[in-house]
Amino acid sequence: MNRNTTHTRGNTTHTRGRRTRTWGKTAVGLSLTGIMLFPVYWMLNVSLTRDQNMRKSPPDLFPVDGTLDGYRTVLAEQLPYLGTSLVIGLGTVVLTVALSAPAGYALAKLRPRGGGLLGFVLLVAQMIPGIIMAMGFYAIYLGLGLLQSVPGLIVADSTLAVPFAVLIFTAFMSGIPGELMQAAKTDGAGPLRTFWSIVMPMSRNAVVTVSLFAFLWSWSDFVFAGTLVNGGPHEPITLGIYHYIGNNNQEWNAIMATAVVASLPAAVILVLAQRYVAAGVTAGAVKD
Repeated sequence: MNRNTTHTRGNTTHTRGRRTRTWGKTAVGLSLTGIMLFPVYWMLNVSLTRDQNMRKSPPDLFPVDGTLDGYRTVLAEQLPYLGTSLVIGLGTVVLTVALSAPAGYALAKLRPRGGGLLGFVLLVAQMIPGIIMAMGFYAIYLGLGLLQSVPGLIVADSTLAVPFAVLIFTAFMSGIPGELMQAAKTDGAGPLRTFWSIVMPMSRNAVVTVSLFAFLWSWSDFVFAGTLVNGGPHEPITLGIYHYIGNNNQEWNAIMATAVVASLPAAVILVLAQRYVAAGVTAGAVKD
């Protein structure tokens, strides 16, 4: 009886200790998350603060006397920049997937000669600083007449995404069972038909992952935009914010409202696509 009582007390103490450690880890995680997200909250707070309250000491932690003037300014002055960024982002996604998906399929399933060397070159390509690539594109576009053009910026942004995307597609498509490929070949499907009808539908998670990163890279790009389209008729939102800060460095509620609106598309896409990014590409493809 005493042994059972002691054993029960030991289990209870162990359970309480484990629960305490769990709560402690949760508290630390929430604290670190709060610290990292505080700048985002402050950006939202300032975007709703009136100009006359900006220099209060101490500043208001909540916009008790808030205003939407900053967001009205965004709708009046920043919409063209947002529209241009959306076009550039979607164009970059389409071009990146169109180039990298067939390349990943070839490296994963067709195994061409020199495929290993190509994979190494793709890794090296991601190490090249963006400013060096931007200057190279500037020299090329100057001769082709593509400076200050949306298509030129789409091509430039795609060069950042394609090497990474090819590696992602290669890794995903390598996991597709060879039996499916062999069955398609037995049914008379060639490599192109197999790629379009078998490989691409099964690579939906890879497509979402690549599209997400390609869009985020192009949406947040400043180096290529500042080098290749600065001063042109179609500038992305990164340049819109840059010019707005330079021209209106006292209107911080409008500046922060612009930053909030510019962050919304990326945040929404991240929330909607997060479950696809980590998912397995071949889940449920082969049934017993």
